[in-house]
Amino acid sequence: MVKIGDIELGDFPLLLAPMEDVSDPPFRKLCKEQGADVVYTEFISSEGLIRDAAKSVMKLDIYEKERPVGIQIFGSELDSMLQAIDIVAESKPDIIDINFGCPVKKVVCKNAGAGILRDIPLMVKLTEEMVKRTDLPVTVKTRLGWDHNSIKIVEVAERLQDVGIKAISIHGRTRTQMYKGNADWGPIAEVKNNQRMHIPVFGNGDVNTPEMAVKMRDEYGLDGAMIGRASIGYPWFFKEVKHFIETGEHLAPPTMEERVEAARRHLQMAIDWKGDKLGVFETRRHYTNYFKGIPHFKEHRTKMVTSDEAADVFAAFDEALADFADFQFA
Repeated sequence: MVKIGDIELGDFPLLLAPMEDVSDPPFRKLCKEQGADVVYTEFISSEGLIRDAAKSVMKLDIYEKERPVGIQIFGSELDSMLQAIDIVAESKPDIIDINFGCPVKKVVCKNAGAGILRDIPLMVKLTEEMVKRTDLPVTVKTRLGWDHNSIKIVEVAERLQDVGIKAISIHGRTRTQMYKGNADWGPIAEVKNNQRMHIPVFGNGDVNTPEMAVKMRDEYGLDGAMIGRASIGYPWFFKEVKHFIETGEHLAPPTMEERVEAARRHLQMAIDWKGDKLGVFETRRHYTNYFKGIPHFKEHRTKMVTSDEAADVFAAFDEALADFADFQFA
């Protein structure tokens, strides 16, 4: 049984990765329904929280049906991070996660996210003080290192564990790699195989098929998989992985009707949460995957991703279902 603090998660839990403008409450709900064991919020700026920035504060919204849910924050200034911990704790998440892995330039240039991988002592000090600040379990998401020549993830993970984190998720790329090349799970396995490690070690990066999840478990010995890009517009991925782990067989893909229904629910929940304009805009990135693999679908997809009015997007869903109701997904 894998546990984060006192939270029991099963034998090989699947975690929805925190993704900016993706892992919001509507999408987290869909993933939870399809088998995600833990869901994380979009990453939230500690500076934004303490300034009461509307977008940052909105990301604190969590719902009972999501639990266990983790709120992820990023920053590099101790005072701001500690104040952010206090604000986050008021939302009563199950977990607080620290983002030490985001490779985006606007985050890294502030020495936050993966930028802090250039200053491991600061990374450890921030973590230690944040763990002291809250009774909630604190976890960390990070990368292998800043670049190939500075990979010290075995040492880093052990030091973070020693100051009190309850789990660590590691993306198998360095910051300089961004999302290019293949994720290297070997160093993550080294972290897991370190005899001094006793907290769960979750792998992240390139878990894009059920077979890859099984490989992460059986060949690399990791405690669970954190799933990001493979789930965008495809919340069924969690269910498919679990079915494959249990049976060794692939689950039949969702039908066109199921895909349209999920897309409709997703858009409606997004509108209810963020309003018409943002709800329509921020759900667009999911439609390519919702309807991936359908030939001659470009006209329908274009309507979905260019229409500014919700009614037009819903109409595009209906038209797609009418035209492709009998399409058989491979």
